[in-house]
Amino acid sequence: MKKPEYVAYYRVSTQKQGRSGLGVAAQTESVHRYVSGVQGEVIESFTETESGKNNDRPELQRALELCRLRKACLVVAKMDRLTRSVSFLLTLIDKSYGERGVVFCDLPSIPEGPTGKFLLTQMASVAELEAGLIAQRTRAALAAARARGRQLGRRNKDFGQYASVGGKAGSVVRNERANRYADDLRRYVEKIRDSGAESLREIGDALNERGLLTPRGREWSPVQVQRLMTRMERVGD
Repeated sequence: MKKPEYVAYYRVSTQKQGRSGLGVAAQTESVHRYVSGVQGEVIESFTETESGKNNDRPELQRALELCRLRKACLVVAKMDRLTRSVSFLLTLIDKSYGERGVVFCDLPSIPEGPTGKFLLTQMASVAELEAGLIAQRTRAALAAARARGRQLGRRNKDFGQYASVGGKAGSVVRNERANRYADDLRRYVEKIRDSGAESLREIGDALNERGLLTPRGREWSPVQVQRLMTRMERVGD
């Protein structure tokens, strides 16, 4: 049976700590103790030297890319090593869409997966409450406008009926996810090509060997690799 995979993320606040390893050693010990306890495997680690107040985290973005590609779980020693910002935590939860999410070693009672995401979201309840109250006031204002006879919504000029935007919105979301997945794979494909792989089959085989499967979790075929290359070119424009 395949071991559950984890991507470790470490953060230190100063260049001095980063060079000396101060702080990272303790985080590493905590992470490996947790992963060993759940019989998992750390497949890669990323270390950031940045203040917890700064949300610009290139190493964290790389860690999240690998989590999405490998359907792995992000593991962090302590929540404050990730962020002290509620809004940033909500963004992180959203970015780990549909996958195993993030686990904090100092909060072992919070499980992985949907339940863990739910509990983490509750920890950000203040921000969610504020957003909900704003939405409630907006709905009330729209209802009042309708009561006054004001016509709301955008009319489709070609068909003379209100356009349904739900399907379009879903298509946009799916397209954005596919674009992000292709962009996540970009640096891996570049490395594979730099190593000498030229044909679509060679690139697909190399991705499969690394466990970097298609968005649906299947192995790459030449046709799928061609579609991936086309999408990467389009995203890069």
